[in-house]
Amino acid sequence: MNPVDRRSFLLLAAATTGGFMGLHRAAGSDRLGFSAAKEGYGTLIPDPAGILDLPEGFTHRIISRWGEEMDDGLLVPHEHDGMAAFDGGPGRTILVRNHEIGVDADLGYGAFGPNLERLGLVDRSKFFDPGSGDRPVLGGTTTIVYNQKSGAVERHFLSLAGTGRNCAGGPTPWKSWITCEEWTQLADESCAMDHGWCFEVPATDQIGLAEPRPLRGLGRFHHEAIAVAPDGRCVYLTEDRNDGLLYRFVPDHPGRLAEGGRLQALAVQGRPSIDLRNWIDPATETPVVRPAARLPVAWIDLDETDSPKDDLRFRGFEAGAARFARGEGMWTGRDEILFACTTGGVARIGQIWKYRPSPSEGLDGEDDAPGTLELSIEATEGGIIENADNLTIAPWGDLFVCEDGPPGNGLVRISPDGTISRFAMNRVSGSELAGACFSPDGRTLFVNIQHQGLTVAIDGPWKV
Repeated sequence: MNPVDRRSFLLLAAATTGGFMGLHRAAGSDRLGFSAAKEGYGTLIPDPAGILDLPEGFTHRIISRWGEEMDDGLLVPHEHDGMAAFDGGPGRTILVRNHEIGVDADLGYGAFGPNLERLGLVDRSKFFDPGSGDRPVLGGTTTIVYNQKSGAVERHFLSLAGTGRNCAGGPTPWKSWITCEEWTQLADESCAMDHGWCFEVPATDQIGLAEPRPLRGLGRFHHEAIAVAPDGRCVYLTEDRNDGLLYRFVPDHPGRLAEGGRLQALAVQGRPSIDLRNWIDPATETPVVRPAARLPVAWIDLDETDSPKDDLRFRGFEAGAARFARGEGMWTGRDEILFACTTGGVARIGQIWKYRPSPSEGLDGEDDAPGTLELSIEATEGGIIENADNLTIAPWGDLFVCEDGPPGNGLVRISPDGTISRFAMNRVSGSELAGACFSPDGRTLFVNIQHQGLTVAIDGPWKV
């Protein structure tokens, strides 16, 4: 791992401990309803353009739209989802962005035009799945090189092709984006390849497609997001299913994920096959776990991780792994990993969990000082933090959470002191927001409006 890249990665994570302390206090003070909505940066100002309501002093700029022509001659695909920002040099940010497009989507959602008239611009050997017929799989990633000073997009191109339903993922300390397929389609009359994999995309400003090599060691399931441990030694993965697991990949060679390793599932010591969805326990009619309780964990080795029957979560649960409700966004802190479960909790409208790794994470001696899992927030009523999805941490420690619930979705901010407030509201549609991430210097927040295929840059008086 390049030490300079790792330092940059840790700078983004360094303030996170304060953010988690805030989560702990917020959970204890029951600040999850409408009463908190006017705190933080202040009341939202209606957007005259009808895109995003933001606090006073903040502005937004649309920097990418579905259907625009890119520098490689292809079109911006639809269904913008997970995303991360990387240092592109002085004043420049490189964004790598997912497109959650399935095999049955309208051809116009892809990068090649509504009649595939631009497909000839791409070498079909660069697709992971060129399709079983004339139609390729339309998902993948695009890359944006953004100049923060001028507010202009300097470069825009397709960076991974032939994957499907690229939902979330996560950045690595070695300056790449891991994109995840939330899809376990097997090869058939439409697809030439089995799906359900993670892929690595370099964060580069050079136009071209990444090698479409699946990271098979990270397993085959309904992937959502990943987070790399602060020391780069392990990778954590969420599964977007109502009966999913939390996974850990321990690579044989940190930073070289394609070279293999061990895939494991999280279990709670002394409580095998615990149901952490926290849907009311039918035996006791009480929640299984309370916020702020710390649970010591163990990690169970998994076999047959290519899972041709798509049963990895069932086999893991039977072996003692914990069960979660739709694991979604994930982000790395200084000493912790934060992740959301969008339908977890008694009210089934979302949880935010904190995992604190062992000092010997993934090594011998881990059992003597195990990692711990803590339920930091569980939403109990609608209005704010409803169906938490993608999330990110600002360089100064604020946590920003994308909602994916009923119409009325936005961004929620949780400050290090525990204040929970609404930061943005989608006014163009009922679509979820996705892919929230900060430029490395913390001056710009980027976010996607998925169903309109928009990427927005937000600037303003950040409280750093």
